[in-house]
Amino acid sequence: MHRRLLSRHGSPEAALEALGSRAWPRDAALRELAGLEALGSRLLFLGAPDYPPLLALLEDAPLVLAARGDLAAFNRRSVAVVGARNASGMGRRFAEDLADGLAVRDVCIVSGLARGIDAAAHLGALRSGTTIAAVAGGLDRPYPRENAELQERIAAEGGLVLSEAPLGTAPLPRHFPRRNRIVAGLSLGVVVIEAALQSGTLITARLAAEAGRELFAVPGHPLDPRSRGSNDLIRRGARLAETVEDILLHLPEAPAETSLFRASQLADLPEEPAQDAPAPSGEAAQVLDMMGSTPIPVDELGRRCQLSAPRLSALLLELEMAGRVETLPGNRVALV
Repeated sequence: MHRRLLSRHGSPEAALEALGSRAWPRDAALRELAGLEALGSRLLFLGAPDYPPLLALLEDAPLVLAARGDLAAFNRRSVAVVGARNASGMGRRFAEDLADGLAVRDVCIVSGLARGIDAAAHLGALRSGTTIAAVAGGLDRPYPRENAELQERIAAEGGLVLSEAPLGTAPLPRHFPRRNRIVAGLSLGVVVIEAALQSGTLITARLAAEAGRELFAVPGHPLDPRSRGSNDLIRRGARLAETVEDILLHLPEAPAETSLFRASQLADLPEEPAQDAPAPSGEAAQVLDMMGSTPIPVDELGRRCQLSAPRLSALLLELEMAGRVETLPGNRVALV
């Protein structure tokens, strides 16, 4: 749709003018601009010189991006490092060291500012280089809250934070796959570290391959469910990555013109959901009401909800499969 609008009207401004009230009321747009200015942020329009050139190649590239930080990050080669939110300690350490090693070689690290691998990758990049964080909600709604300080550091220390969501937008489940396409679109290659089968990380991998971006995966222990998806990517043809050199040796100068994988090779990877899942009700809704973005021990949650351990375990499994909660080390859970 964005491409058709731009082709018909010639520029983002003309396209928005043609949409009139169907786009955004003028007063709301002015309030958004004032809010972004107060945050030290700006808007980037598809087709404008300061829009990220790799992202602009996507058929569904965002028409408008809110950006906070240094746009010079777009001038470096970029590699995305993504993976499990409930990552192992070894996985987080590897992600941080890998990102640091790439940053030393003047590679910008892109990720989604989630818990686990994403946060570790951003931290590693900040040691000696720069990083870009694509977030699912508005720039004023850091998620998870524990990464609010990291988001500030990225914007203040030569990095960049991007969002296509208006200010005040809460990060909902349907927003994350769209955030993932930005992560993939900004990068020449995507490195997957610890991804379970059917995880959201594999959506990023699929989008990257479809866009002709190089795909790397770090092998994991075959008995660790967090590594089954990343190991499967290697089986399908992703490049095995154990060192910085493994990535730099195969990092292209530009995206491939066609998908790196045949459709059949990616057919059973997770697809972007067409719509939100139905809101939980009954006991599941009660469990969600007792939770927040701050991790809580499962035992304490059971006491709050007055549910038996087996029943609570079953509900948490259902909610995790629905993308509502995540299990963290130490037998803790938190809202996604």
